[in-house]
Amino acid sequence: MLRLLALVLALALPAQAATLYLYNWNNYISDRTIARFEARCACRVVQDYYSDNEEMLAKLAAGASGYDLIVPTGNAVEALLRSKQLRPLDKARLPHFGNLKAEFLNGFFDPGNRYSVPYAYTVTLLGYNMEKLQALGLPADTWALVFEPRYLAKLKGRVTVLDSQRELMAAALRYLGHSANDSDEKHWKAARDLILRAKPYWAAFNASSYIKELTVGNIWVAHGYSNDMFQARADAAAAGRPFRIGYAIPREGAVLALDSLVLHNTGRQPDLAHRFMDFMLEGENSAELSNLIGSGNPNRAAMAYIRPEIADNPAVFPDGANMGRLEMLRDLDRRQRRVLNRIWTEIKLR
Repeated sequence: MLRLLALVLALALPAQAATLYLYNWNNYISDRTIARFEARCACRVVQDYYSDNEEMLAKLAAGASGYDLIVPTGNAVEALLRSKQLRPLDKARLPHFGNLKAEFLNGFFDPGNRYSVPYAYTVTLLGYNMEKLQALGLPADTWALVFEPRYLAKLKGRVTVLDSQRELMAAALRYLGHSANDSDEKHWKAARDLILRAKPYWAAFNASSYIKELTVGNIWVAHGYSNDMFQARADAAAAGRPFRIGYAIPREGAVLALDSLVLHNTGRQPDLAHRFMDFMLEGENSAELSNLIGSGNPNRAAMAYIRPEIADNPAVFPDGANMGRLEMLRDLDRRQRRVLNRIWTEIKLR
C-alpha cells in the first residue's frame, strides 16, 4: 500500500519536479515518510543504499557523485571531512535544529555541528532466537556467544556476524577487555586470532540479509544493529513464527553508532536537502523512524510520539548504565587503515 501511494504521488508530480538524491543505509527510512516529504515539496526522492560505512566511503572514493544527502556514522563523517567532501550547513534553514538532544550535539567528529544533523542511532548487539537459546542453555548477553567454541559448538552454522571490519573487530576487542577504538597492533592481532578461532562455526559474514535469516529461523544468533533486530522481532511475530526474537547489549560493551545527515559537495539540490533535514527534525517525522524501524532517536521533540514499548526498550534507548558501556567508533589514519585492511583480508581469506 505504501509503495502504491509513493507511485501515485510520483505520477502526480510535474515532469520538471526537483529530485533529491539520498545515499542511505538499507531500511533506514519508511516509504510513508518519503511520500509525505515528496508531497510537501512537490519533488522526488531517489535513494541508493549501502550496508556498511566502508562500502559507502569506497564508492565515493571511486568517483560516485551527485548525492545531495548521505547518512554516515560519526567516524565516517570524520573521514568525509578529512577528504573535504562535505558542504557546511546553513543553520538559518533549519528552524527545528533546536529539537535535538544536547547529548547528541558537538560530537568528536563535528564540534559545533557545522556539517552534520543527528538523524538516528543504533547499538551493535546480539539478536537471537529466544526459544533456541533457552533450550540450549546459552547466555544471550555476552560476546562469548559468537566467539567461544564451547558455546558455538551448539550453534554451528546458525550464527552470522557483520561483514564489517570495524564492527567485528570492535566486538572482539571489547570481549578481550579493550576499547573498541584500541589501535594497538598486538591487540588487533589478538582480536584477529579470536575471530579466526570462531570463524569455522559461523554461517556467514552478513550485513544485509541477516534480518530475514533470523526471522525465518535459519539463523539463531546474529551480530547486528538494534533497529534490524527490532524489525526481525516484528516480522517474526507478524508471520506467526513459533519462536520470538530477542536482542541484548553484551555486558562487555558495544558500539553506539550515531548517524547524521550531511550535505555532499557534489549534490545539486542543497536547498531541497536543507528542507529534507528540517523535515526530519520535526518531532512527528523523526518519531516515525523509531516507531517503524526501532532506531534510537536523538530528537527531544520526537519522544512524545514514540510508542512506549519502543521508548522503554533498553536496547533501543539504553539507560545510563548501558550508555556507559557504549562507544562511538573513531576514524583511523592512513597507516592504521592499511594495517586493519591487511588483517581483515587475512580474516576473510583464511
